[in-house]
Amino acid sequence: MSRTVELDLGLVVAGHGRHYIIETPEGRRLICHPRGKKSDAVVGDRVRWQSTGGDHDEGVIEQLEPRRNLLFRQDEWKTKSFAANLDLLLVWVAVDPQFSESQLARSLIAAESAGIAASIVLNKSDLPDAPAQLERLAPYRAMGYHVIELSLKDERDAAEAVLKPALAGRTTLVLGPSGTGKSTLINALIPNAKAQVGEISKALNSGRHTTTTTQWYWLERETQTALIDSPGFQEFGLQQIAPTELPGYMPDLREHADGCRFYNCAHRHEPGCSVIAAVERGAITANRWRIYGQLMDELSSGPRR
Repeated sequence: MSRTVELDLGLVVAGHGRHYIIETPEGRRLICHPRGKKSDAVVGDRVRWQSTGGDHDEGVIEQLEPRRNLLFRQDEWKTKSFAANLDLLLVWVAVDPQFSESQLARSLIAAESAGIAASIVLNKSDLPDAPAQLERLAPYRAMGYHVIELSLKDERDAAEAVLKPALAGRTTLVLGPSGTGKSTLINALIPNAKAQVGEISKALNSGRHTTTTTQWYWLERETQTALIDSPGFQEFGLQQIAPTELPGYMPDLREHADGCRFYNCAHRHEPGCSVIAAVERGAITANRWRIYGQLMDELSSGPRR
């Protein structure tokens, strides 16, 4: 008669290839490998694992626990998952280098489609061009997104005073392009972050770490406040979204879409379109309208999976 093995619960805090760092509820960390050739585990996942035995502190991931959500991007060739079981997405942009509104919009649409709350941080707000960049973010404030102005010049004090209240008790993914100060944020909030990076890179044998992998940090374990850092990106595909779903994930379009004459209005050139009317009277900005059109063209021509 076979004996049923009781599997332990673990939290995925880092990964590289087929190697994962799992944290137990008691705070112990160990390397785990997936059972079989493929694993869908990402940072933030809860998994069931068992020890491989022997002298090495290693284990095998046997199964994933159900997820609350998953943030990912998808282009024509591949899908890239960022993290799972998130309470908040912090989209990190900067005054310099000037941020791409298209990339910002794509990140927020991905969060909307996954049911994840999102806020925007504008870093380097002490620079002379800050007022102009804040003006670009005004439509997002109007949509209800929390826009946080921050200068990490003062590092730890600034980060704690401005950000900690928003992060308290939540699992937050920091997402944004390279060069915007995300690593400065991590180092400001978590004094031993560099040490953790070194330890995990050594354990995973990844050799170097310039945020080449996504990584979990505890800000306060007692309050379950965690920050997840992710690699910078240049492209953000949204091929997981059907063209007909897109307006529902853009709050400014969604607000006006119910008033269209036709139930299947694409909000491009149809008569009696309330979204087009909102654009004409300035309730939806020209930039947002342009981004919507670009995304509709992209999603309509791309492969549906």
